[in-house]
Amino acid sequence: MNEHEGRKTPLDGREGLSSYLRYLGDSLPDFYLIQHRADTVDRETALTELREEARACQRCSLFSTRTQVVFGEGNPWASLMFVGEGPGADEDATGRPFVGRAGELLTRMITAMGYERPDVYIANIVKCRPPGNRVPEEIERRSCLPFLHRQISLVAPKAIVLLGQTAAVSLLAHTTGIKKIRGKESRMKEHPEIRVMPTYHPAYLLRNPSAKGEVWEDLKQVMSWLGRNRP
Repeated sequence: MNEHEGRKTPLDGREGLSSYLRYLGDSLPDFYLIQHRADTVDRETALTELREEARACQRCSLFSTRTQVVFGEGNPWASLMFVGEGPGADEDATGRPFVGRAGELLTRMITAMGYERPDVYIANIVKCRPPGNRVPEEIERRSCLPFLHRQISLVAPKAIVLLGQTAAVSLLAHTTGIKKIRGKESRMKEHPEIRVMPTYHPAYLLRNPSAKGEVWEDLKQVMSWLGRNRP
């Protein structure tokens, strides 16, 4: 018999198994927390680097009239993302998306869904304000979409709400009006794993308050996707 034969290790028998399970219970949460923190830092760093790239962008003529690039904001780990058309005057002045009257309404919509604004991620199809708040031209949308697709890939939400016609046409394989596709689950070819809900833009709701009920039904569908209680 060698010196190791017949000698029990701390992992032998029932007591050893119990000790090992206690070890796993104590150590694995810390391990996954460390991994989670590392991934969060990497994601935040990547979004910060992308923001700086967007700030230097001159891919279309909108760079010459902007005050600030409105990159987007929110939780890098958000399960829910909202995408609008583009910055308005208030957004151009502050550098933040959806801060005017339409933004106030969007914040109320987010709250009604059981979230706070910092819980979600908010972005736009274009990062610079079109002069006079006009609809972004196709070349402007195409120039800016790579930034948005990268944001979507980094945040990796479970669901995206597209706010308005421009967002829907730019990200979905649809050419029909928003009235015909709102309320219907869609998918993006670039991100087929993400469930997408097209609906009306908050600015449209300010002009047409009667449509708020339709949007609420759309948002309740999204809440069900995310496992949240629907009022």
